[in-house]
Amino acid sequence: MFECVINVAEGRDVAALAEVAAAAGASMRDLHHDPVHHRSVFTLLGSPPMLARDVRALISAAYERFSLENHEGVHPRFGVVDVVPFVAYDDDVTLAYVLREETAQWIAETFAVPVFFYAGFPGGRERSLPQVRRHAFKDLAPDLGPENPSPRLGAVAIGVRDVLVAWNLWLRDVDLDETRRVAAEIRRHEVRALGFDVGGATQVSCNLVEPNKVGPGAVFDEVVARVGDERVVRGELVGLLPEAVLRREDPARWAQLGLSIEATIEARSA
Repeated sequence: MFECVINVAEGRDVAALAEVAAAAGASMRDLHHDPVHHRSVFTLLGSPPMLARDVRALISAAYERFSLENHEGVHPRFGVVDVVPFVAYDDDVTLAYVLREETAQWIAETFAVPVFFYAGFPGGRERSLPQVRRHAFKDLAPDLGPENPSPRLGAVAIGVRDVLVAWNLWLRDVDLDETRRVAAEIRRHEVRALGFDVGGATQVSCNLVEPNKVGPGAVFDEVVARVGDERVVRGELVGLLPEAVLRREDPARWAQLGLSIEATIEARSA
C-alpha cells in the first residue's frame, strides 16, 4: 500500500474542497482543512496504479479551482498544490520514486508548473523539503518545468519520504515571540516545529519525522515544561498516523493529544 499526502493552499472554501476531495475517488481517505493556515491536507491510500490516477485527478481539480493570487495564510507555501509526498507504507520504496517521477513529469508538461524534488528519510542524502523551501528560485532551480513560478499556480515540491506525523499544539496566553522560542527549543532532527499566530491563540506546528522515536506525547510534555500545563489547550492531528505510533501513547492521553484509533492509516485503509 502507498500513501500520498497532498498539501493544497486553500483552507476556507469548504464546498470547493469537498469537490476536490471527491475528484480523488477511491483513494481518498482524509481531508483536514484549516482556515487560518489557509491550507488543506488530503490523504490518499492505494495501490500504485489507483493512487497515480487519483492523485492526478485531485491535482487537476485543485489547479482548476484555486489560485495563489491574493492568497494569505500563516503557513509557508509556494504553490496551489504545495507539497506532494509519496510514502511506501510497508512496500517497495522504489515504486514510490516511480510515482514521484511520473507525477512530476505530468505536472510540468500539463500545467507548466515548476517542480522541485525532495526526499525525507533518516540520514538521507537527498535534499529535504525545508531545503527546497529555503532555496527554491534563489540558488536552486526547478528540476522540471519552467524556471519561474506560475503567477496563478506557483510551484510544487514532489517527494518520497518515510512515515511522518503532522501534529499541532494549541496554546493560550502565550505570545507569538514565546511560541516561536518554544518551537525553536524543541526543534531537532526528529521534530520540525514552527510557531504561528492563529487568531486569538498561538500554535506550535510540528512535523514528527521519526514518530516512533519522538511521538506526540513527548512533544506535548516538552512544551508543557516550557509554558505550563494550563497554557497548553490541546493537540491536533493533521491527517492520519500509523497505529504503531498511536499505541506508543497511553490511551488515557489520546483525547488530550488529539488522537484516535479512527484516525490511523490502518483503520482508514480497511
